[in-house]
Amino acid sequence: MDKKGNFGNIVDFEGLKIILASPQDVLNWSYGEISKPETINYRTLKPEKDGLFDERIFGPTKDWECYCGKYKRIRYRGIICDKCGVEVTQSKVRRERMGHIKLAAPVSHVWFFKGTPSKLSLIMDITPKALENIIYFASYLVIDVDKEGHKKAQETLKSAFEKRKEERDEIYEDKIKAIEKEYFQEKDNLKDKIKNKETRDLTLQELDFRKKQQLTMLSEENASEESTAKEIFNTILDLVNRIKPLSVISEDEYL
Repeated sequence: MDKKGNFGNIVDFEGLKIILASPQDVLNWSYGEISKPETINYRTLKPEKDGLFDERIFGPTKDWECYCGKYKRIRYRGIICDKCGVEVTQSKVRRERMGHIKLAAPVSHVWFFKGTPSKLSLIMDITPKALENIIYFASYLVIDVDKEGHKKAQETLKSAFEKRKEERDEIYEDKIKAIEKEYFQEKDNLKDKIKNKETRDLTLQELDFRKKQQLTMLSEENASEESTAKEIFNTILDLVNRIKPLSVISEDEYL
């Protein structure tokens, strides 16, 4: 089919083949680009310019009359209005003329994506579910991996983990010193506050018990933080190590 809608001899043929139109074919058939989602103006009841019903692309809505009304009647046939840009012709051309839309992102044709088996799934060696997530932008497909950047990311992660561990150990030691300092201060104050030896010894036992309790809680808290940090580090490092060409990662992993 050419741009004028001519199919040649549609009676004398031996076979029929259906194929996908190439981007160049679509542009050859198109009479203009559609850049707005609007259809009809609710006030004028006329097609919106650059919209889905644009008369400059698909033709006039009235026979032998342009959009603005400057040219009317059949005597102006074939003239393109210098004011509104609409060709003066019959309105029936709107049934056959086509426009095109430039997409912001690539898409996959349903013939390649759907079906059993899925053509894209077989070619790319990706499960249909993972392929569906990629096509609908729920997951990302790794196309290329920078080897130097990949190695640098691994080293950066390990360095950050070691640095965070050192900071956590320093904080842990400072807290231990603070507990011991408080313990010795209270122990020294007991001699002046409590004169009775039995009462002082009992209070000292309470101080010892409280100190042990605080140190135990601090140790458990530090161990829990270290375990959580190590688990997070291993998860991230494993994710980085698994990244390779044609691997699929979720949106959360991408972020």
